[in-house]
Amino acid sequence: MRNSIEFVVHGAYALFTDPLTKLGGEKLSYQVPTYQSLKGIVESIYWKPTLLMIVDAVRIMNPIRMESKGIRPMDYSGGNTLANYTYLRDVRYQVRAHFEFNMNRPDMAYDRNEHKHHNIMKRSLQAGGRRDIFLGARECQAYVEPCEFGEGDGFYDGYGDIHLGNMVHGINYPDETGRNQLEVRLWNPVMKDGIIHFIRPEQCTQVRVITDMEPKHFDHANVESADELFAQLEEGGNP
Repeated sequence: MRNSIEFVVHGAYALFTDPLTKLGGEKLSYQVPTYQSLKGIVESIYWKPTLLMIVDAVRIMNPIRMESKGIRPMDYSGGNTLANYTYLRDVRYQVRAHFEFNMNRPDMAYDRNEHKHHNIMKRSLQAGGRRDIFLGARECQAYVEPCEFGEGDGFYDGYGDIHLGNMVHGINYPDETGRNQLEVRLWNPVMKDGIIHFIRPEQCTQVRVITDMEPKHFDHANVESADELFAQLEEGGNP
């Protein structure tokens, strides 16, 4: 696919929190990563407001295992609290994603250099990302490296269909939709032979408004263009 990257992300633990479990102070992970969590990983590899990162598919490589831990979360009112968090453990995912230009960002039209953005993204992936990679929660450190999507053996190869129920798909931000609202998307994914093919954000029919929000303004003054960044890389700078 045009402007695409394929990579494997792996870590000792992951926590893709089901929001229904947070009401009592506990956290329970979904069985699989959400679209939004994988989009966050792609944006940690390389992010510009010029671009929309679209996650196409994820392949679950390791068996789904969970582990509960007693956690002392920060209590800003003072005292101690004890919560039970249930993590996924020993996770490994293959991800396929691509970028498109964000047409709701006319202020970034000067930065629409498709070829250079793609080259910077591939270099950033080779370097392990431009920002820290984590799987759903900050304490779940992870690592990325290039791969060919579908290579190698996965635990759920030939497993058939697994219906995962109603899940959070992701968040709609105003600069990505053109609406001055923060929204949450829900969907009903099906994992087939270990692979989940994501529908695009605009294809989600279950959308709920969270709050009003206006997008941040970007321009030459606070965003380095792809041309400038690529020139730095050619001179030996870090991705």
